Amino acid sequence: MKMLSWLIPIFCLGSSFATGQPGLKVGLVLDKGGKDDKSFNASAYRGASLAKERLGIHLKVLECSSDSALAPSLKTFAQHGYDLIIGVGFVQKSPLEEVARLFPQTKFLLVDAPSTLPNVRSVLFQEHEGSFLVGYIAALKSNQKPVGFIGGMDIPLIRRFEMGYRAGARTAQPTLGVFSHYVGASSEAWRNPSKAKELALLQFSQGAEVIFCAAGSSCLGVFDAADEKKKFAIGVDSNQNWVKPGTILTSMVKAVDAAVYQTIELTQRNRFLAGPTILGLKEDGVSYSIDEHNRAVLSPSIELKARSIREQLIRGTLQAPDYYQISKTSRPKND
Repeated sequence: MKMLSWLIPIFCLGSSFATGQPGLKVGLVLDKGGKDDKSFNASAYRGASLAKERLGIHLKVLECSSDSALAPSLKTFAQHGYDLIIGVGFVQKSPLEEVARLFPQTKFLLVDAPSTLPNVRSVLFQEHEGSFLVGYIAALKSNQKPVGFIGGMDIPLIRRFEMGYRAGARTAQPTLGVFSHYVGASSEAWRNPSKAKELALLQFSQGAEVIFCAAGSSCLGVFDAADEKKKFAIGVDSNQNWVKPGTILTSMVKAVDAAVYQTIELTQRNRFLAGPTILGLKEDGVSYSIDEHNRAVLSPSIELKARSIREQLIRGTLQAPDYYQISKTSRPKND
């Protein structure tokens, strides 16, 4: 126990644990991308912060610089009697479930990974649906030039992004070339913008006009490359249009902030429900973003066509292929 309290300040950033404060106590654990990653973590932090502002909860956030610190951080929250403990990203699945089994009376939220434990609510997103939409948009914007995809860690989740994106692009332009690269095979792939920029520059040199990046904070390198080459990039997870206005064509948004806020609110009202919750286009769990930062580059005609495709996907008259449902799928080649 003494060693545990010793580890947290070294590997995770956060203020001292408060005790005896009124209101629901919520602990949020983030990986080394931190709350300012402009992507997935930032969206979760935004949802939790909004809950603090509107619902009057007590919120503590730990930003861990090492994956090995995730389980101790989650466990520390449980030991301090926190009512709801939130882990963000698939990398937290194993450590969160490990701690949830040790503290069966404590409620947990796992974002972006499945769990069937009786005290864990897991929120999952239909990434392939949102990726299909932005692939369609990318193809319309490319004027029959190739488009690209850059993934972070080479895992099934990111293959799901790629497959949906590729299918959407080919729906708009059946013979369109689609380049594909991955930053790496370890968790560092989410935090390597220099490598992602190198891959983006390669794809742009091969003729890509638009690149969709699903690689956490590594995408910042893709955005830099697109800005330098006067091409376009597509953001991921949260609305990243503002990062490079006029360069980010759109973003494939996952409603992580809404999922976090909703779970906190349900817990506060004693209506916490364990088990998986799946959010797609129909539930507004995934979408594409349009605002003042990208209206000049995402034309009304493209947006109108994208809305039509969205409705077809929701009605089921058009299907986005799902990597999870296609067994033994081989890695798509650059073509």
